[in-house]
Amino acid sequence: MVIGLVRSLEEDEEIIGLEVSYLNSIKALVYLASCTRPNIAFAFNLLVRYSSTPTKRHWNEVKHILRYLRETIKMKLFYSGSNSQLNGYEDAGYLSDPSKERLQTSYLFT
Repeated sequence: MVIGLVRSLEEDEEIIGLEVSYLNSIKALVYLASCTRPNIAFAFNLLVRYSSTPTKRHWNEVKHILRYLRETIKMKLFYSGSNSQLNGYEDAGYLSDPSKERLQTSYLFT
């Protein structure tokens, strides 16, 4: 999944109001990102940073993730054979977001 780089809040951006369910959508993505859909974890971790002051741009990215999930709902992993094994790897980078100098993690499953 490709998501546009989420930049920090810019001066001319308007913060969205309570009528937009940004926080409810983020809460719904928590389970998916951590348990069933690790492929959205990176994008989700970027968007959760702005849960206190989301803008229209951040809301559009949340909708982009939800559309991606809807379009790939029937995709599944299938392992066959006697030696099938799932290996998971995680990588963390402290300065991968130079605007905020925060830790970002990514996952790889083979």
